[in-house]
Amino acid sequence: MDTILTDEERERYSRHLRLSEIGEQGQMLLRQARVLVVGAGGLGSPVLQYLAAAGVGTLGVVDGDKVDVSNLQRQVIHTTQAVGESKTASASRFIRALNPHVEVNEYPFFLTPDNVDSVFAGYDLVVDCTDNFSARFLVNDACVRLGKPFVHGSISQFQGQLFTHLPGTACYRCIFPDEPQPSREPVAGPLGVLPGVIGSLQAAEVVKYITHAGSLHTDALLLFDALSMSFMRLQVRRSASCAVCASVQ
Repeated sequence: MDTILTDEERERYSRHLRLSEIGEQGQMLLRQARVLVVGAGGLGSPVLQYLAAAGVGTLGVVDGDKVDVSNLQRQVIHTTQAVGESKTASASRFIRALNPHVEVNEYPFFLTPDNVDSVFAGYDLVVDCTDNFSARFLVNDACVRLGKPFVHGSISQFQGQLFTHLPGTACYRCIFPDEPQPSREPVAGPLGVLPGVIGSLQAAEVVKYITHAGSLHTDALLLFDALSMSFMRLQVRRSASCAVCASVQ
């Protein structure tokens, strides 16, 4: 692997290079990073777009779904022409067109307890862009067990939330100990632009983690309400009775 940026990379990432918190060293760290994004839907769209644009060297994309026309209101990495195509293939095509320097690994299936460890292996950080509680708990439990950091995001109607887990900090089960029973009511929303807000914040956390810039949103839950255009930060603590992380050093 080259140890210096090429002239084309210097031009592409010139705005990053001018940031003292990132600079050339940070951009090289981005190039060397391996990030796995679970979910190529509403949240995964801006996460993948911005991480590819930022120059993350390897992106993994996990999603077993296909593009549906109803997705296009919010899943902006996909196009009308991609309807019926696997989301991983559609997302990968966008990433490669945006930034040919990025290597993309496609996982066109859903995570299960049987495959999660092998999929997560080899990645520095996981981004949880899933849309159901079962998947969120699966991502959390695997990351805690494997000692991997992850950035969680979720959305519902007009609200969104975000937090980052590093080994030793509060995990998802510290905040939500038990998986709720699935509702039989039709799901309303979300507002189409909402995943753009939360997904962009997730991407920012990833870039900061890789480049060591600023502080991360650990041991706290960030809540966003689009109707009132307000943010709220709730402090959380690692639970001594957490079923997952309490036994992990």
